[in-house]
Amino acid sequence: MHDLEHFLFVNFQRNNVIDGNFDLPIKKAINFFPPLYRQRYSFVNDLVNQHKPKKVADLGCGNASLIQMIKSHSCLELIVGVDINKDKIELQRCRLSPFSGDYLSPRDLNLSIILYHGSAVERDSRLLGFDLVTCIELIEHLDSEDLARFPEVVFGYLSPAMIVISTPNSDFNPLFPTVTFRDSDHKFEWNRKQFQTWALGVANFYSYSVEFTGVGEPPEGAGNVGYCTQIGVFQKIRAPATESCIVEQCGQHVYKIVYSVSYPSLQQKEVRKLALTNEVSRQVQSMRQRYVSSLSILQNGDDNGHKINDTGLITFSGPVFTELEKLKIEKSPKPFCFRNKLYVPLERLLAYPKVNRLCDNVDVMRALIADTVRLSKDGSAVKIDLRDESQ
Repeated sequence: MHDLEHFLFVNFQRNNVIDGNFDLPIKKAINFFPPLYRQRYSFVNDLVNQHKPKKVADLGCGNASLIQMIKSHSCLELIVGVDINKDKIELQRCRLSPFSGDYLSPRDLNLSIILYHGSAVERDSRLLGFDLVTCIELIEHLDSEDLARFPEVVFGYLSPAMIVISTPNSDFNPLFPTVTFRDSDHKFEWNRKQFQTWALGVANFYSYSVEFTGVGEPPEGAGNVGYCTQIGVFQKIRAPATESCIVEQCGQHVYKIVYSVSYPSLQQKEVRKLALTNEVSRQVQSMRQRYVSSLSILQNGDDNGHKINDTGLITFSGPVFTELEKLKIEKSPKPFCFRNKLYVPLERLLAYPKVNRLCDNVDVMRALIADTVRLSKDGSAVKIDLRDESQ
């Protein structure tokens, strides 16, 4: 389907061939850029960025490309993918597993991703209470019986705050090479009037509003055919179901879990401890390097124009702080040297934005780093040997 949709339109030009005895049509194909499937996913990605949902379900998730695209949004706490093709979703484990970077820069909030084997027209209570449900190029694969059940399940039973449905616009099809349907598995392809009539009827019955848009601009001069992919964005008019109402419907589990993963986040104590230890160590080592360089400059002079600041440390280019952040750092206790040891007060470290994001309390910081970072006897400062860079 994606390969075919790369073709935007076909121009037929009359060129003389074979000694000019007769003409043959030559097809000139122009591709969508970005590819149409990427435009559909980007549309959803923009909606997530705009509305900040916590829970998103992608029905007919296929190769999980949409999930892969949106999972970096910090607002998301749960992403669910559902597909009838078990083999296809089982292949997505590697794409959705956390990488080393996810542990080095953990999320603020927990995120779980679950892939289910099941049908979009089956009821499963684990998909209740979602903020957004997406059905990207799904409904055209449903036969008449399943299409009749689809609104009952998605709009009636699941009843999320927002639903996005995309489907081919058959008004656009004459611009493609000779084709009946864009995919052999399509049971139908609606024109704009058919889709909008169906969508408005469903929206009215289940108390949703709906706005129509699309992706895949038609070529200039192609006439009023509309977008290649038509999209309906439905928003719930009535207040979302209460938690007690959702609990009453729980217990109906028909989907089979194929894959489940949790991403590291600062809400997990061990992850926060690791991130805080790494950041504290990085800041302390940076100060140590600057202190050693400063001592060298004071003893041997400097031809590079380096300046020593009021903490006794050389000034290197580094992170750009706001005026408020600078003021907070300047007011905090300064690092000091005693017997070849550099002491960096915890309050000083806490003034740095990256450390403060991980921990906003000195006592909590001390408890988290005490078994991995060397502290002064009273526990008020990190201690590091100026002579041994490995410590």
